[in-house]
Amino acid sequence: MKKTKKINIILFEPEIAQNVGAIIRTCVAINAKLHLIEPFGFIFDERFMARSSANYIEYVDYETYNDWAHFLQLNPNLKLYCATRYAQQPHSIFDFTKDEKLFILFGRESTGIPTAILKEYLPHTFRIPMSENVRSLNIANTVGIVGYEIMRQLDYLGLSKSEVQKGSDFLNQK
Repeated sequence: MKKTKKINIILFEPEIAQNVGAIIRTCVAINAKLHLIEPFGFIFDERFMARSSANYIEYVDYETYNDWAHFLQLNPNLKLYCATRYAQQPHSIFDFTKDEKLFILFGRESTGIPTAILKEYLPHTFRIPMSENVRSLNIANTVGIVGYEIMRQLDYLGLSKSEVQKGSDFLNQK
C-alpha cells in the first residue's frame, strides 16, 4: 500500500448539493477526508448525494459536524488554512509538504468563511489569483485547484499516474 498524507477538506455550511457532490468526487480522487459543517442549505441524504457525486459517495471518507464549535472540539490544535477571495497571498506560496495533516477550510457559496475565523487564521489564508472581473470561482473548482496543487507538491503521493481502469496502454491498443 502506498504511503499517503491525509488532506482534510472542510466545507463550512455548504449551500448547494451539486457542489458538495463534485467535491466528494474530488476528495475520492485525491484521497482526502471531507468535513461537512452544518447547517446545510440542502438535505444531506446519501441516496440524493449519490447522483450529484457520480456515485462516489460510497468511497468518500467524510464526517459531519453540528457547527463550527463541534468541528473544533473534535479536531483540536489543528493548523488551518483558509481559502478566501479576501486573502493577500496566492495558494501556491504555501509549502504544503511540511504539515503531517493538512486542513483546508472553504466557506459558504454565498458568503464565504466568517470574518472572525479568517482573522484568527490570517497568516494561513490564501486566494486563487484571478482576473479583477471575476468575484470568485465556484467552490467545487476551487477545491479541485487547491487539492491538486497540494498533490502536485507531494508528487501525487498515493495517486496513480497512469490509467488503471482501462489499462496504462489503453491508447496503444488496436
